[in-house]
Amino acid sequence: MLPRYTRAGASSRVRMYDYLPALRAAGFEVEAVALLDDAYVQALYAGRRAPVSVLRGYLQRLRAMWRTRQFDVVWLEKELLPWLPAWVERLPGRVPLVVDYDDAVFHRYDAHRSRLVRGLLGGRIDAVMRRADAVTAGNAYLAERARRAGCQRVETVPTVVDLDRYAATPLRSEAAVPVIGWIGSPATAGYLQRVAGVIERLRKRWPLRAVAVGARPDQIAGTPFEAVPWSAADEAAQVAAFDIGIMPLPDAPWERGKCGYKLIQYMACGLPVVASPVGVNCELVQPGVNGALAESESDWENALAKLLDDAALRRRQGQAGRARVAEWYSLQAQAPRIVGILQDVARRGRS
Repeated sequence: MLPRYTRAGASSRVRMYDYLPALRAAGFEVEAVALLDDAYVQALYAGRRAPVSVLRGYLQRLRAMWRTRQFDVVWLEKELLPWLPAWVERLPGRVPLVVDYDDAVFHRYDAHRSRLVRGLLGGRIDAVMRRADAVTAGNAYLAERARRAGCQRVETVPTVVDLDRYAATPLRSEAAVPVIGWIGSPATAGYLQRVAGVIERLRKRWPLRAVAVGARPDQIAGTPFEAVPWSAADEAAQVAAFDIGIMPLPDAPWERGKCGYKLIQYMACGLPVVASPVGVNCELVQPGVNGALAESESDWENALAKLLDDAALRRRQGQAGRARVAEWYSLQAQAPRIVGILQDVARRGRS
């Protein structure tokens, strides 16, 4: 298993590491070798560079690539060696390969501002997808790219949460100050600026708090949001402390590749959601059932006001969201699929 990050990286944790118990229960012996270490992830979230971690990671990844011939199947997150030519992505021998995508990583290359980068690396992710025995994609946008790249087997597997960790939020007192919450990383905290004015206006009509878990204080200075440090151990409890979960996004190529993980976290905790109608958000959110889709500022203001004004509505929509997660967007629903895909690819590779 070749994830991009250690467990400290959210994408690697929820797309790979969380499946390890199910894989081992099915008889797999798994060796995980991350490309980038904890120090890199910490620097990334702090807005710093970590060149030593990158160099160390590339050397470790090259050693891991050489050893892949010992394994029945390789499960790779996104790419082996970012920013290098596509031919470097070839594994020695013909080991069966499954590649997972939860972001439109191909746009880092084919939409890069440098013509040179676009020319040299624009098709590198397509080459990885084409050589893979199977691609697991977090949404339809990513899956379609894999099919157009020439991958013969593409499976849409949503990003999920472990329902054993995410408990439905208990009914809060109607007298409690409602909390509009967001959870994410510093890389996406800038999206909160899109709704800062809306929440400022709502604060004049209702007593409320706006919380941004995982944003740095400097990123939301001058907005109504309070920055709260993210904690891997406490993130489920941090989300459960919200009353409404939000996910503002611009409608742009990179954002269309996102897999809506924060919406799934909110819904798993039994929260109603309000989100921009971008990409997979349109599949996750059932307007009037488990939340609302909001494009303009007036859409956002109306959707949030309606929920702030009606605790019973928040409860009903939150229950509907929790049921939706249990049915399809949970580890319990998707683990058998991941196990089956890897078993099948490994079996075909031996035949």
